[in-house]
Amino acid sequence: MKLSIPLLFTVFAPVIVHMHGAHAAPVQEVPEQIELIRLRAGELPDVKLTADILYRILAAEIAATRGEYDMAGQTLLDLARETSDPRLAKRAFQFSMASRDLGRALAAARTWATLAPKDPEAVAASLALAASNGQTSGLASALWARIDKADNKEQAVAQASAIVSKMPDKRLALEVLEKALHPSVRSLPVAHLALSDAAWAASEPERALDEARQALALEPDSEAAAQRVLEYGLRVDAPAAIAETRSYLARHPDSRKLQLLLVNRLVDRREFGAALAQVKAMRQRAPEDFDLLYTEAEVNIRAERYDDAKALLNEYINVQTQRRQAMRDDKASSAGSDASDARLLLVQIAEKQGKLKEAIAQLDLIDDPSLNFQAQIHKAVLLSRQGDLAAARRTIDRLKPQDRQERSVAALTLASIYREAGRTDTAIDILVKADKDIPDTAEIKYDLAMLYERQGRMEEFEALMERVIELDPNNANAYNSLGYTYADQNRRLDEAQDLLERALELEPGNPYILDSVGWYLYRTGDYQAAIEYLERSYHQLPSAEVAAHLGEVLWVSKRHDEARRIWREGLAKDPKNEILLQTLKRLGVKLE
Repeated sequence: MKLSIPLLFTVFAPVIVHMHGAHAAPVQEVPEQIELIRLRAGELPDVKLTADILYRILAAEIAATRGEYDMAGQTLLDLARETSDPRLAKRAFQFSMASRDLGRALAAARTWATLAPKDPEAVAASLALAASNGQTSGLASALWARIDKADNKEQAVAQASAIVSKMPDKRLALEVLEKALHPSVRSLPVAHLALSDAAWAASEPERALDEARQALALEPDSEAAAQRVLEYGLRVDAPAAIAETRSYLARHPDSRKLQLLLVNRLVDRREFGAALAQVKAMRQRAPEDFDLLYTEAEVNIRAERYDDAKALLNEYINVQTQRRQAMRDDKASSAGSDASDARLLLVQIAEKQGKLKEAIAQLDLIDDPSLNFQAQIHKAVLLSRQGDLAAARRTIDRLKPQDRQERSVAALTLASIYREAGRTDTAIDILVKADKDIPDTAEIKYDLAMLYERQGRMEEFEALMERVIELDPNNANAYNSLGYTYADQNRRLDEAQDLLERALELEPGNPYILDSVGWYLYRTGDYQAAIEYLERSYHQLPSAEVAAHLGEVLWVSKRHDEARRIWREGLAKDPKNEILLQTLKRLGVKLE
């Protein structure tokens, strides 16, 4: 199934590595031999900084400023090996991580650790990357050696825990950590906390809870241990975990983080009365903690007690307004942004109650500069939901986007408004213009491609979606959309398989992708596998379209009663769904 647009307007910032180094003179002014500055951590090799070495360092730095981390990382790694300078190996490691080249990053980290064996950062980087690549031979003994030699055993245990957490096989990670933590350090609470976390990651909640309890027994005041008893205990025996947490809080009434964690978990369990009682007890103990007003309002929203939530939020806004007025410098206070956050919750309540005018009024009261763009975009969407497209467009046109991302969001939102209003041609015109004004923006090309597909302009759809994949090779939705199209049209099935396999690799639990894979398997005649994928999709996303697909595969598999049940469920959710109605018509099925 293709994902509807726009799902989220998200721009992922690239990894930036910031370096600090001495300013170098122009190359032509550098004497033929200049000694390297020695690190404070220890002696460096006796290597002279020649003009050639300096040129290669500068070339790598310039390449990095241009985002060419591959070239920068390899150049500095080669130099580190030639000069035995650990600083260059460290820089090579950082640039390799920025380019996400884990193979070279591991090589650089090992070179760095070899050249600076007493540098704990170097050794930790090398071990962590080796673990993340599944290279665990000798890891337990290496970790124990570090712990055994460390003056600060607790810090060394925590570092060992961080390193094994990088391992892809979580059960093996637990085994490695168990071997690394010799009996001599098992008396440290941090050792049991580390084992608790590793056991949880390895899907062993009982062991995780047991280790957390041991940590708490060794250090009865440990809030970190108490948090784990609650978190991990909820999976094993929720009432007991909550009771143990309450017992701890009775002894440590100022453990604010644990109290808030308990409130959140009670809300997750829909025990709203208990959650509100906990917050009110916190407020009674700390009446000056005004953030608890906000917390209590959030709980009331989850409990659908909207009037109570609104009263609390308005009280919170009044408090923040007074704080703001008492401080002349807005930059020195968070009062303005805190009040704006509360108004966003009031917007949320008004929308849930269907009071769009009230929601718009609250958006207009938001004066936090960092939220203004978001608020006005939201206002435009609400105006369009009221049917006032002209006002929605004026709201967006009045915006002054500060960067490429905001320009993209404005265009995508406006196009979405017209698409939802059934004015696909106008939406396309908006995105075509945006595609010219903000070229090579994957999100714009994706939404434009989906609009072309809606109009049956398949060549343009396919060309644009292929370009999206070129621009954003990790865009699971693009692979899925193109792969689903080929499968749905029963053509280019080999390409559909490759595309959907890549989408599934990127997002294995995505119900839209699971539906597409199921539909592809149906086209290839593997009905049983198709049903398995479609049932997984329907369990997460019981939509009419997935119901149409699952029902069809069940029908051709002679499981007619199950197919009818699924189709009825789909029609109950969306009686006018075209895909489901066309499926029933094509198969000649009439539901009673």
